[in-house]
Parts: sequence; C-alpha cells; structure tokens
Amino acid sequence: MECLRLEHIGQIYHAHNGEETAIRDVSFTVEKGELLSIVGPSGCGKSTLLSIVAGLLPPTSGQVFLGGEPLRGYSPRIGYMLQKDNLLEWLTIYQNTLLGLRIRHTLTPRTRMRAETLLRTYGLWPFRDRFPSQLSGGMRQRAALIRTLAVSPDVLLLDEAFSALDYQTRLEVTDDVYAILKQEGVTTLMVTHDIPESISMGDRVLVLSGRPAVVREILPIVFEGGARTPLFCREHPAFTGYFQHIWKELSAHGETG
Repeated sequence: MECLRLEHIGQIYHAHNGEETAIRDVSFTVEKGELLSIVGPSGCGKSTLLSIVAGLLPPTSGQVFLGGEPLRGYSPRIGYMLQKDNLLEWLTIYQNTLLGLRIRHTLTPRTRMRAETLLRTYGLWPFRDRFPSQLSGGMRQRAALIRTLAVSPDVLLLDEAFSALDYQTRLEVTDDVYAILKQEGVTTLMVTHDIPESISMGDRVLVLSGRPAVVREILPIVFEGGARTPLFCREHPAFTGYFQHIWKELSAHGETG
C-alpha cells in the first residue's frame, strides 16, 4: 500500500549570480512500512529533498502526496530525526520522550502510555530518570528515536542520523533502530552518505545524481537465508555485489565525493 509519493519534484534556488537548479524532476513512491535509503554525492540535494517532504521547504515544482492526499506545508504525520539527537540536557529521558507530545498538545493518558511502552519495549525504561549526559551516544540516539515515534508519525525522515557516532556504536545503533522501525511498521526515508548503511538498512536504495539531482536508479535490496538485520546484511554474500553496483553507479560520473 502506498504511503508517500513524490511527483516531478523540482527545486530552484535564486542566487546573486542567477538561478541554480538543486533538484530536477524527482519522482518515486514509498510503500507503507518500507525503508527507502537515499544516497548521492555530497551537496546533490538529499537533505533538500527531505526538507521538501517534511513540508519545511515548498518545492519550486511538483507535489508530495501523503496517504494519497496532497501535502501542503508542515504535517504532524511526519517525524524528522537529524544527525544530532537534540535531546534537552536539562530534561530527563522520560521528560524528553514526552516533549513532542507536550509541544503538540497531544499528551493524554493514552499517548503517555504509548511513550512509556516504547521506553519499556526498547530498553530505556530503567534509564528514564537519567539525563542525556548520563547516557552513551547509542542510547541517546535510541531515546531520540523513541521521542520521535511517541507522536506516532506515518512517515519518519532520517537525515544522516547516525553519522556523529563512532563506527562500532553506529553498527550497534543501526541494528537497534532497524529493529524498532520494522517492529513499529514505520515508513522511513533515510538519507545517508554511507553506501554500506544504505544497503544494510534499506528495502530499496534510491541513487541520486550530482546537482541538479535526478533519480539515477531505485535498486531493490533482497537478502535471503535468514532473519534480516543490518549486521546480517553486511555479512551476506550478496552485500558486496550491491555495494559495487551502487559505487560504480556513482563513480562512473565522478560522484563518490
């Protein structure tokens, strides 16, 4: 079932030396519960694309549809998680988890119970009274994700959400996050510059060209023979083939920087 659809999205910036096209005629759909990874060269417009989907930036042309309805401006049905966890250091993990609900004026006994269930289910309940500075980087990212999921978004946007973590923590966190997203059935768009990460987490990988960004390819990712986790994917014999395919797609045009 289709959850999100982009039709002919274009974005033009006006600068002192004229117009610059950042995105040109980008179209794709995302199914309910799917995780779509987006890769492309630095500066190609990946984050711009997420800002358009989030309703933070109106496209110059084209339309975004959420659940079949045109998206006009910001929607509370879309959650956005950035590179920094943005947890408030003076609030406990429990208070941070409820923050989005308070801001949206949707904190009720039912939504509070959902937030508490998320904390219990994903291992942060024992740390609910700790402050962010008392948690590891991986636990902070998990807390930030739970805070975002507590408002029950239909679509989650991840913009380089793990790039600030060290390599070992990043591997552990991607396994955690993948399990949570699949368990909760959240439709996800994930921008990353890391090709292995895009493959290990994505149901499909969308490859963008250099600026102006166009869709070069949308590659289905299938790993057979076991319960899928990012770590399982990285160790699977098919992983190298996917990596080489995407690398060649980007490097053929000098776009791996």
